[in-house]
Amino acid sequence: MKKIVILISGRGSNMEAIVRAQLPATISAVISNRADAAGVAFAARAGIPTAIVDERQFSSREAFDSALASAIDGASPDIVALAGFMRILGADFVGRYSGRLVNIHPSLLPSFSGLHTHRRALIEGVKLHGCTVHFVTPQVDHGPIIAQAAVPVRPGDTEAVLAARVLAQEHLLYPLSLRWCVEERLVVHHGLVRLQGTDSPQVFFAGE
Repeated sequence: MKKIVILISGRGSNMEAIVRAQLPATISAVISNRADAAGVAFAARAGIPTAIVDERQFSSREAFDSALASAIDGASPDIVALAGFMRILGADFVGRYSGRLVNIHPSLLPSFSGLHTHRRALIEGVKLHGCTVHFVTPQVDHGPIIAQAAVPVRPGDTEAVLAARVLAQEHLLYPLSLRWCVEERLVVHHGLVRLQGTDSPQVFFAGE
């Protein structure tokens, strides 16, 4: 059975969604870069091994990345899933896990990479917003796209309301995308990800 390591920084709601999805894989560790991350307690209660690699204890990105890689490798993962992991990882670290490092981002990439995605979507007046699961590359939020879920932006939406609508889709999209990874159904060719085996879509629309 394949093993997944999940990296978190906070409450870990996407991590919880992955755990509750009961994928045909073992969650071999949940690792946080912050000692106060609430998601660590959930993982521990679920019987998942946890670790803290506190970013504040390291004087450089390279030192942190090295310590984080050691913690990850101790769990022997086939897939490393970033689930609200709020830390930019160096190119050497990303290269170490190339092809098996996955992230979810709260926008329809390549639009609104980076932070404050929901605020920026409202400011720009887009009519569709959403989330993207992608393979991680050294260029932040620009790796090959595995799947996307789109939601309508409604008149009167606030940043919090829109964020909640998107998050509900994240909790569905991320476990599904990781299932495809576990089942080895994803093929990357010239930067494009194709899903093999069925006619399942890689894009989903949450209606009104």
